[in-house]
Amino acid sequence: MSRAEERNVTLVLDGQPHQGILGLPGSPVGLVIFAHGSGSSRLSRRNRQVASTLQDSGMATLMFDLLTEEEDRTYANRFDIDLLGRRLVQACQWAAAQPSLAPLPLGLFGASTGAAAALRAAAAAPRTIQAVVSRGGRPDLAGDALDQVQSPTLLIVGGDDTTVIQLNRQAQARMRAGCELEIVPGASHLFEEPGTLEQAAGLAAAWFRRWLSPATTA
Repeated sequence: MSRAEERNVTLVLDGQPHQGILGLPGSPVGLVIFAHGSGSSRLSRRNRQVASTLQDSGMATLMFDLLTEEEDRTYANRFDIDLLGRRLVQACQWAAAQPSLAPLPLGLFGASTGAAAALRAAAAAPRTIQAVVSRGGRPDLAGDALDQVQSPTLLIVGGDDTTVIQLNRQAQARMRAGCELEIVPGASHLFEEPGTLEQAAGLAAAWFRRWLSPATTA
């Protein structure tokens, strides 16, 4: 399979430039926007690996920095879910303004605190966001937005990440939208064990193929 084309892009969010990487496979069937976790960035090795798997399954991907370099120096900003969720909605609006991306059904992939931001964004833009996947996420941090999410959501958690499994189960119980929990055996919070990140990426790709396909979105 031919390698997806990657482009550096600049998104203007809250009036400030944010750098991003747009991955475009041939004839994409959907677009997945990434929300990285605390202290991470568009250059996250793990998210780039997941993005590659999604591209192989026909998804365009967009990874961008939710915070500017100056904002990231303030630790509390990494946990400002309202701020991060708002930036994600603006990134969706940016994508809708790009002729090559506008026709594509849209999903969000969130890791760690980025999962809460993705769910906040999904609650704020239910007609725009067709599916959400969380990897090792903290969906519980989305708070009252969990009740408002309409997008089908997949929660992926490592089998050894016992505290986060419980938090994900609590979040799942609050959600009215279709929500499934997948536990990857032998995986810790960061999915660093051999083969575990690949398994999580495969689960994410299958979820987006299911919910961002033309038949489903129609």
